[in-house]
Amino acid sequence: MKVCRRKALALCLGYALLLLLAALNLLEYKWRREPRRCGEPPAVPRQRPPPPPAGSSAPQGGRRQLVYVFTTWRSGSSFFGELFNQNPEVFFLYEPVWHVWQKLYPGDAVSLQGAARDMLSSLYRCDLSVFQLYSTAGAGKNLTTLGIFGAATNKVICSSPLCPAYRKEVVGMVDDRVCKKCPPQRLSRFQEECHKYRTLVIKGVRVFDLAVLAPLMRDPTLDLKVIHLVRDPRAVASSRIKSRHGLIRESLQVVRSRDPRIHRMPFLETGHKLGGKKDGGGGSDYHALGAMEVICSSMAKTLQTALHPPDWLQGNYMAVRYEDLVMEPIKTLRQVYGFVNLAVSPEMEKFTLNMTSGPGYSSKPFVVSARNATQALSAWRTALSFQQIKQVEEYCQQPMALLGYERVGSPEEVKDLSRTLLRKPRL
Repeated sequence: MKVCRRKALALCLGYALLLLLAALNLLEYKWRREPRRCGEPPAVPRQRPPPPPAGSSAPQGGRRQLVYVFTTWRSGSSFFGELFNQNPEVFFLYEPVWHVWQKLYPGDAVSLQGAARDMLSSLYRCDLSVFQLYSTAGAGKNLTTLGIFGAATNKVICSSPLCPAYRKEVVGMVDDRVCKKCPPQRLSRFQEECHKYRTLVIKGVRVFDLAVLAPLMRDPTLDLKVIHLVRDPRAVASSRIKSRHGLIRESLQVVRSRDPRIHRMPFLETGHKLGGKKDGGGGSDYHALGAMEVICSSMAKTLQTALHPPDWLQGNYMAVRYEDLVMEPIKTLRQVYGFVNLAVSPEMEKFTLNMTSGPGYSSKPFVVSARNATQALSAWRTALSFQQIKQVEEYCQQPMALLGYERVGSPEEVKDLSRTLLRKPRL
């Protein structure tokens, strides 16, 4: 009898519990139900957005801005690159395609363009393992941060958290002797830093035709802008001759790309003297001047593309003259930063102004230092012979006309430093 009563009590309690749960579910349904008009479809439950794909390079909070500084050797690009290297918001890479040219030497400049573009495509996605493909360290040896070309002055590599020597947020030049003492880091660690930055800037001198970058600029997953840094070709030629020993391999690769169908002026006589031994004088460097023919021919093609921009280039291209940068540094800095959506800080303005207001003009190649702007602009007029100047002008007449570099008519005109040879560019 007692067993029956216990079973009946358990059944009653279970039934009561079921009624209570049903009531609670009904109340929750009424509270969460949203009223709707007759005929309106029921509301779809809100779902969380899907997580970003693994390896996504876009930082949280917005789309990444990618920038390529498109230029050639001895155009002031090392200084121009510092405007980004010093910015705390920028992940900067200096001449990464150098690795391609070294690994695939002695390939000519034109044949290496595809490999250069492929490397840039990987780097803009923060896939820095591509450096390992072109490492010259030897089979089985992993490349580190200090093995990357230009690492000794790269602000990210030389700053915390990769190295305690500097802080990225403090604007100031990096001493390469200090940076070389930084502990080498794995490329994967450097890649982690790349993902943290919203702006990624790569400076290069080894892409010759802007059209090479067209596939990257058309890529909807990238937001690539190009800043075309140009300089008076006569100043470029003069600087190439001064730094000829450091550029001999590159000059050979460029000269191999010359179109044999193009009529060329004869090279200068072998007895011509550029200057004394202190200035790197001696016989004229034929490869240094011969490379100007290829460089200016490629520049002319790029400028014609910019004058009549296709869809992929419209709004994504900006030309900057080195002469304007050193004469009006703050104005040019603001224009450049505005183009790539960067804010101009007082520290960056002070840095740019100081770098163009040095006490003199250093003739040391590949060294970024504060320089006197006026001397920097006119140095070629006293370094080159009139015959050298005319040869460069013959090679480069079309880009010079578009960019506002006036040709000279006599040796006296060259030496008259009171007369400017700059005009308003047509771009």
